Amino acid sequence: MLPDPQRFLAVAGRRIARAEGAAQAVHELYRVTVPDLADGMFVYLGDHPPDGSEPERLELDGVPAELGGAMGGSPPRSRPVAPDGALAALLRCGRARGRGPDGPDDVDDALRELLGTATRLPQGNRVLLAPLRAPDAVVGVAVFLRRPDREDFVDDDIALADALAAQTALGVREGALAAAPPIAPKAPDEDRLRYVGAATRRIARGFDTDEIVLGLCRAAVPTYSDAALVYLRDPLPVGDERPNGPAVLRLRRTDRLKGPGAELVWPVETVDDEQDDLDASDWSEVVPGGALAEVLRGVRPVFADTRPTRDALGELVGADSALNDWAGSHAILAPLRGRRRVTGAVVFLRRPERPAFEPADLLVAAQLATHTALGVDKAVLYSREAFIADRLQRAMLPQTLPRPTGVRLASRYLPAAETARVGGDWYDAIPLPGSRVALVVGDVMGHSMTSAAVMGQLRTTALTLAGLDLPPSEVLHHLDEQAQRLGTDRMATCLYIVYDPVSHRITVANAGHPPPILLHPGGKAEVLTVPPGAPIGVGGIDFEAVELDAPTGATLLLYTDGLVESRLRDVWTGIEQLREKLAATAQLTGPDRPPPLEALCDEVLDMLGPGDRDDDIALLAARFDGIAPSDVAYWTLEPEVGAPGRARRLTRQALAGWGLEDLSDTAELLVSEIVTNAVRHASRPISLRLLRTDVLRCEVGDDVPQLPRLRQAKATDEHGRGLYLVHRLARRWGTTRLGTGKIVWFELGGS
Repeated sequence: MLPDPQRFLAVAGRRIARAEGAAQAVHELYRVTVPDLADGMFVYLGDHPPDGSEPERLELDGVPAELGGAMGGSPPRSRPVAPDGALAALLRCGRARGRGPDGPDDVDDALRELLGTATRLPQGNRVLLAPLRAPDAVVGVAVFLRRPDREDFVDDDIALADALAAQTALGVREGALAAAPPIAPKAPDEDRLRYVGAATRRIARGFDTDEIVLGLCRAAVPTYSDAALVYLRDPLPVGDERPNGPAVLRLRRTDRLKGPGAELVWPVETVDDEQDDLDASDWSEVVPGGALAEVLRGVRPVFADTRPTRDALGELVGADSALNDWAGSHAILAPLRGRRRVTGAVVFLRRPERPAFEPADLLVAAQLATHTALGVDKAVLYSREAFIADRLQRAMLPQTLPRPTGVRLASRYLPAAETARVGGDWYDAIPLPGSRVALVVGDVMGHSMTSAAVMGQLRTTALTLAGLDLPPSEVLHHLDEQAQRLGTDRMATCLYIVYDPVSHRITVANAGHPPPILLHPGGKAEVLTVPPGAPIGVGGIDFEAVELDAPTGATLLLYTDGLVESRLRDVWTGIEQLREKLAATAQLTGPDRPPPLEALCDEVLDMLGPGDRDDDIALLAARFDGIAPSDVAYWTLEPEVGAPGRARRLTRQALAGWGLEDLSDTAELLVSEIVTNAVRHASRPISLRLLRTDVLRCEVGDDVPQLPRLRQAKATDEHGRGLYLVHRLARRWGTTRLGTGKIVWFELGGS
């Protein structure tokens, strides 16, 4: 069973509804079904009898290559449908049916009629037959398959397959009707109902406001009217929001009949076949108590055949507009009322020589306006939710990356395309004591506001744990506990890596995340072998850590599965393609010069195809510059009275060897102050380390966990001025608590 069947059905239904024609509708059905609902699927389409009965013959509509071993052998290309057979009975039933030990026998009989006896199918209830039944005809049947190592279809799965098949049948039937030759005219009422059904489906395909309004115009012109003008409130209200101030309607879109005869409606000087603009006002304020306000309050579409309705039309399109000359029953003004309020209005116009609108056409206008208004409501609500979720997620990601010593960083984040924009991918780079840096990338399972919120909680927890300088495996262990506290279904994958620029090593711990890829200085790209681990949130799992070399000039790429996995390829195929992409990019700059990090990230994202944006993507690239041994000086000092003096001498000698005599006086003073404070409280040896990079970094470590606090010393105090001097003279300084004490550090020099 899918984790969120309602969201899956909503997303899948919209994708199928957008399809143009039978072939694309079937293609979209396959794309949304495999592999989430089924491991394989194929469709038989038939002829379309006018009486709506089942087809006499079914033709296979292609067999996807990904069907693989879901069934043994290929299905037959064409099969007749016996009128009194089990297959015909199932098509007449119109509901998806499963098979299995407790299932009805007629499903097995229908499968034998459709596929023959030579085809081997999975045992159990792993095969579904879903008739493709449109409102007026049966257009075919879909077969859904699951591999033997996957669970059986349950009732909810069958309901999903039934709903998807019905949506596909509408697309197939509409495509067939559009391609069919003209037939004898039908009765007006029947023809009108058929038109309303097709028009409202076209409007419903729109995903945002512009698509919905475009669908209305394309459905209305020229079949229903010769011109259409759509006005929407500006700004559009969201949900229960109560707009302040007067209502303003702004012209959102116009459409009109072009070509010969267009000048009969609009003055010749206004006709331009290259534009859709009509002679109408761009905006109109709805005056309380005015004619337009009264029409909008009435909600129902009206003819512009009375003085009040003509005045309302004049208020909307402008008193000087030429459109006011064609009123009466040749113009309909229809308010667009959503769930809570009027959100706009639409004007339908017909040429004078064309038959005027009939009273029954007001019902058609009401249907078109209602579906448009409801669609606009949903689009506005979704856009606001998606905007808030996207802003929330981006706010929880790091705004800027740090610039730790010995490593350069670059990152990218891409939300998923279309409806599944909100996800739980995150990345982070966290400076650690001793000039180390933690590189983190994670992915919360699911696509919702909840996923984004869980991501924020896990990222905050990871930042806190990193500040305690815990080993990578311990960090994942505590993240796993935190995920279990958040809920039983809160699961995520995570990769936590600590890079030490002095030892040129990385320590990697993994929780079910795709492995990182290391691009060596010579251009070789290697998928690192790390323990796979279980996802965070499973519970009761020990996480392992491995230590690997991190050569100077190498680039480590961390990513989420949205980059390498999609409906078109599995994760390991995507990882291999990513490895090849990195190696090919490195060849462009040559073996002696690694590619720039920002350009490398852009090249990596270029591997995404049109169907590879089903999930959001987080990408973190780290270039290991390291710190050469000749740029590191390290000593251990006993906590005794002479330690500050020895620290000053060692610092002076090291800076003289590095040619940094101009920093010697300041460095000696600050080192002496920090070591003096450590001697007063420490019981174990004190560490002193100097690092020369683009700045001079000094680190003093002791076994006292209490962090020093900057304060203003009084004139009578004998102590308390050391940190004040560090604060005033150092370029940057800070303190970090360790598991066995703390480190106080400062930096000098640089720009």
